[in-house]
Amino acid sequence: MPERERDYTVSSGNVFADLGLPNPEEALAKAELAHKIILLIRERRLTQLQAAKLLGVDQPKVSALIRGHLTGFSLERLMRFLLRLGQDIRITVQASPRRRSQARVLVA
Repeated sequence: MPERERDYTVSSGNVFADLGLPNPEEALAKAELAHKIILLIRERRLTQLQAAKLLGVDQPKVSALIRGHLTGFSLERLMRFLLRLGQDIRITVQASPRRRSQARVLVA
């Protein structure tokens, strides 16, 4: 059977790195934190206005967050939002395995 050419690219596990964007580890961590915030807002059935008051921002910022426009949000700010939503945050620093060439940031 002839070997077929692949018409796709295998992902590295980080779409931001695959796209060649700057700071892909930070971008992925921000996206994952934002996803958790959005899930909590939906789980609590908060309106954008209610979420804005709880998070200490205006409604357009909540709208931007929900739409994935994260350029105006730092990792620290997203973590503050999670704290205001009653979530604990645990940061663990450890050496990366030797089999991996580059260290990474993970959000669990």
